[in-house]
Amino acid sequence: MALLNRILKENDIKSIDKSDYDRLAYEIRQFLIDKVSRQGGHLASNLGCVELTMALHLVMNFPEDKLIFDVGHQAYTHKLLTGRKNDFDTLRTYGGMSGFPKTRESDCDVFNTGHSSTSISAAMGFAVARDLKGGNEKVAAVIGDGSLTGGMAYEAINCLAQTKTGCVIVINDNEMSIDKNVGGLSKYLNSIRVGTAYNELKVGVENSLLSTKAGEKVAKTIKRSKDTIKQFLVPGMFFEELGVTYVGPVDGHNVNEMVSTFRKAFKLNKPIIIHVKTKKGMGYRHAERHPDYFHGIAAFDQLTGRLLVKKECKTYTDIFARYMVTMGEKHDKLVAVTAAMSIGTGLNRFQEQFPKRMFDVGIAEQHAVTFAAGLAAAGMIPVVAIYSSFLQRAYDQILHDVCLQGLHVIFAVDRSGIVGQDGETHQGIYDISFLSHMPGMTVMAPKNRYELESMMEFAVSYDGPVAIKYPRGDAYKGLQEYNAPVELGKSEVIFRGSRVAILACGNMVEEAVRLTDMLKAEGCDPTLVNVRFVSNADRELLENICSNHSVLVTMEENIIKGGYGELVDACILDEGIKTPEQFVHLNCGIDKGYVEQGSIKRLREELGIDANSVFAKIKELL
Repeated sequence: MALLNRILKENDIKSIDKSDYDRLAYEIRQFLIDKVSRQGGHLASNLGCVELTMALHLVMNFPEDKLIFDVGHQAYTHKLLTGRKNDFDTLRTYGGMSGFPKTRESDCDVFNTGHSSTSISAAMGFAVARDLKGGNEKVAAVIGDGSLTGGMAYEAINCLAQTKTGCVIVINDNEMSIDKNVGGLSKYLNSIRVGTAYNELKVGVENSLLSTKAGEKVAKTIKRSKDTIKQFLVPGMFFEELGVTYVGPVDGHNVNEMVSTFRKAFKLNKPIIIHVKTKKGMGYRHAERHPDYFHGIAAFDQLTGRLLVKKECKTYTDIFARYMVTMGEKHDKLVAVTAAMSIGTGLNRFQEQFPKRMFDVGIAEQHAVTFAAGLAAAGMIPVVAIYSSFLQRAYDQILHDVCLQGLHVIFAVDRSGIVGQDGETHQGIYDISFLSHMPGMTVMAPKNRYELESMMEFAVSYDGPVAIKYPRGDAYKGLQEYNAPVELGKSEVIFRGSRVAILACGNMVEEAVRLTDMLKAEGCDPTLVNVRFVSNADRELLENICSNHSVLVTMEENIIKGGYGELVDACILDEGIKTPEQFVHLNCGIDKGYVEQGSIKRLREELGIDANSVFAKIKELL
């Protein structure tokens, strides 16, 4: 690591000799493989853009110049080149270095990212602000070809073409997002990769014409006109027609070629798209062969590529995936929709069995939801499987296109609650709040793996918008003997006791069971309730509880504002439910606006929603 050790701060890469660029790229890759194999993280995406990031750092000056990464899971090399090498031992741990760009970490990170298709809009903001202030800093955005399946990217390109402000957009084209890219744009970029016909023709014709004076006039005439041949053969004509200059494809693993291209682009001071071709997982054979598997991975053995901790239990995603196939066999109108996450949500299994009934629309959550609404209006039963934090991006479509029409669309909300090491941009802690107030929306949360299957059956038979939210990680097996039929709006009483009543939502039932055991050890016999339906309060149950319990505890892995606990408060107040004179409602939810990275166990403790923390609060009350 001799060369890498010379990079202590931003711009130090400029002191590296050109002949050593390949060696530096090798050292960076070995460093990243070593650290991610120990800590876990995004590997394949970072290995693919090592030289690309080096080239940008050789041309740009930090922190004066502004570099924005789309999503940000490819920013590890950027962090290394800006002096954060020693922080990699804390990667994605509580209080440690984030796996995404973070303005709090460095002045060289100018914009926090975590979701896709946002970089061009943000870069345009920086570029326009620079022009208004009379600055001269360079502005660039790095966006993957997968992120270009999101419509927001084209809204930004269209607007950038109108303003004509100087901004360089680098398309990091590796033919992948998290899963294999899909759709027309992927095919278009593919044609650009292999479409050399126009460039060869252009060079040949120009050389011939420019050899004579008459030919020079003809060449100028051709240049001024929009030749029909160009419309069919020019690489990047789609972008050119939008009003943005296109350059490429460029070899994304050739530093010198990219440096030359970037320098020329920045000098032109206008919107330019540079199409850079890279290989996801470059330099590590396991990641090259299985880039989707090594996109985001836990600690693994470098030699074999196998996880160090073998997964023993089935996850909620596994249960959902298996049961989707079961339901697909029973219901021929059942169809599945996801947004570039067929493997992540488990729908790849459904696709194998029912390829004509599975639709991966790319990174386009808004389109996914309205597409599903159209399917439902036409008599199909669509299941839309999207991560909780990504479903936020389709808020208006859920409200306007699904709920206001009362359409039977089923939302499988994966990664609900605290997801851990990806940090605040990925925590699914807002879904109860933004879904439960929508007209006609029914939101459910299963206590364990068995109840997830029951809720899926209920959702298929239900007539209206319905969402099932379930967490990341191993599916809880406890309480399998408690399996009352799922009844609309009704909670499930697991234990009946007195004084203290615990109402737990979804994955918090597991913590509530621990809490119940702790209270029993102290001589208290609490009531334990599995809420099930988190979008409404069970009025009949609340009346019963409030008549003979002095302490009501609600537990949810959701922000308090707009959460289930507030629904309970509203129900007690609005319905005039009588409570004992010394009645206390302990609303245990997340009272912070965001939750940082760390293990789920550590984060629950820090937020005070784990069994031990809630037990201490109850003990103080009693």
